[in-house]
Amino acid sequence: MNPFEGTRRRQGRKVDSLLLETVRDSVLAGNGPVTPSTVAAAVQASGRLLGTAGSLEAAESINAELNGLGPLQHLAQDPAVTDIFVNGPDSVWLDRGHGLERSSVHFDTEQHIKALASRLVSAGGRRLDDGSPCVDVRLTGGYRVHAVLPPISTTGTLLSIRIRRENVFTLAELREGGMFSSHVEAVLRAIMSRRLSFLISGATGSGKTTLLSTMLGLSHPAERLVLIEDAAELNPVHPHVVTLESRHGNLEGGGALDLGELVRQALRMRPDRLIVGECRGAEVRELLTALNTGHTGGGGTIHANTAEAVPARLVALGALAGLNAEAVRLQVASALDVVIHVDRTQAGRRVASIGALSDGPEGQKVVSALRWHPTGMTPGPAWPSLAARLSPDVPAGADWPPSGGFPGPGT
Repeated sequence: MNPFEGTRRRQGRKVDSLLLETVRDSVLAGNGPVTPSTVAAAVQASGRLLGTAGSLEAAESINAELNGLGPLQHLAQDPAVTDIFVNGPDSVWLDRGHGLERSSVHFDTEQHIKALASRLVSAGGRRLDDGSPCVDVRLTGGYRVHAVLPPISTTGTLLSIRIRRENVFTLAELREGGMFSSHVEAVLRAIMSRRLSFLISGATGSGKTTLLSTMLGLSHPAERLVLIEDAAELNPVHPHVVTLESRHGNLEGGGALDLGELVRQALRMRPDRLIVGECRGAEVRELLTALNTGHTGGGGTIHANTAEAVPARLVALGALAGLNAEAVRLQVASALDVVIHVDRTQAGRRVASIGALSDGPEGQKVVSALRWHPTGMTPGPAWPSLAARLSPDVPAGADWPPSGGFPGPGT
């Protein structure tokens, strides 16, 4: 039996609303912080005969209502869960890496969802109301919360929660999980050791951040990694990591720091590798400039349907920074070396292709070096030139690439 089935069934038993209200009033009336111990004491002081197990369960549920994710707390405790989505009182979904699953957790009313969303947004230092109906915040504990209120949402309050896990997979663990084969693992290691600049492309939830964190952990221990993120999600296993996080403006609109400004600040911090967690705006100008001024081995992630779509995506982002297509092309030609594309499938996440940037008479494009096929990864037109750049870290000789292409994941 799934070890989390019991917690989901337990979550289905609602905390008595009168007990919740009594304990909430009791702990909030105090001057100190709301801690698990103060909640447990308030449950005991309520006079309800719950027994030892009942008291512990009530204290846990009420503490989640006051400090945690409320009815969603048990879902977040599942280490496999990366995302939780609330579309309505009886429409709660989660993602454990194999597609969305409907959860048995439900809310009492739409107002219950709105109250939870408002509390979480408030804990992140912002407000959720008619004047600010769409809000994105990061909370202590590794939660990134996005909330939308009606009438922007036509079905009621929407809540999306992304969970940052502290544990980082090794390349071997990702390989064992089927993300790529041992031969592709060797290529990824070589990309890092040869300090090629790269972008990891893919759709939302495809594993871009997971793969980027793991690859950054391969950097030499003497290197200084400066990470630029909109919301801190990268946590590579490396002894020298500095993270800069963008900041939204206050209620008056002042004090904002965007990613572009953070990239400029990071250049003064002597980074050995400069990483932008997600390129999705005008900051692409600063990143390309940095990669063109001696900061090799850097990169980031970018949303794109395929690796081949990345050049057009970069042109679109460059336009936001006031760069024309020709300026972006010239910057990209000397700034980026490799595009690694990841896909999300029914079987899980996988490296779908590795391509090299090419600039020719037909324009700039990503040429396939390796591409996933049901029989394994197959070499493409760009493989010989990429292999030459990765040498000697990639094995050379008649057995590389293997006859018939690279074996698939798990081999």
